[in-house]
Amino acid sequence: MAEASRDMSHHRILVTNDDGIHAPGIKLLEKIAREITSDVWVVAPDHEKSGAGHSISMHVPIRLSQIAERHFAVTGTPTDCALMAIYEIMTDKKPTILLSGINRGANLAEDVTYSGTIAAAMEGTLLGIPAIALSQVFELGGTPPWETAERFAPTVINRLLQCDMPANTLINVNFPDVPPDEVSGVRVTSQGQRPPGSFTIDSRIDARHVPYFWVKMSYKEGEKHPETDLHAIHEKAISVTPLQLDMTNNSWRGELADSLQDLG
Repeated sequence: MAEASRDMSHHRILVTNDDGIHAPGIKLLEKIAREITSDVWVVAPDHEKSGAGHSISMHVPIRLSQIAERHFAVTGTPTDCALMAIYEIMTDKKPTILLSGINRGANLAEDVTYSGTIAAAMEGTLLGIPAIALSQVFELGGTPPWETAERFAPTVINRLLQCDMPANTLINVNFPDVPPDEVSGVRVTSQGQRPPGSFTIDSRIDARHVPYFWVKMSYKEGEKHPETDLHAIHEKAISVTPLQLDMTNNSWRGELADSLQDLG
């Protein structure tokens, strides 16, 4: 996938994630961002916030720590990180692109509704900043093949930066769980859907005989329609999914209006 890159050095890049500021994925993403421009800022949670979704800290204060030049740790959620970056840290000039990730694990199908990685990109999009979320798929209990994201992410990001991204749209990129030489290509996909039951409750009893509970994650096989993100990853391809903030079911809206028209 090597290709001559356009000059992107004018960009100001905000890098964030939900795995925490010390996670290997964000360090890799920062390295890739610095190949594009020297104007890179890292604002991320001080510890892992996976599964935070598009939540914000409304009832507790947010603390901010500068850990290095242009590196800031935030006690809040990934959404908080995007807000802090725009309104408190990068106040002289907004970023021209927000990169979120590289997540340790998939963000496919319904994952996007739970994911803090996606949420940070969503918040960037809401603030008018083009945003790309990136994730490295791997099997639970295994080891992420970071070398796959490392090889392909620079070219994918560079090509996406050359696109005119529509308003209220973000890009969700997933790299398959295979070595780089086994990647079968890049596919533009739609959001897939797994059957119910990927998240269940694991109940336990502690040493004082008091019940406690873990949310257990066990992905079920999803539908394999050829155009979905699940199918692309199944076939060892990189999945690139354009997501939009408008979640209206427009195809059903007319029928719903007909059903309610007599209510006035």
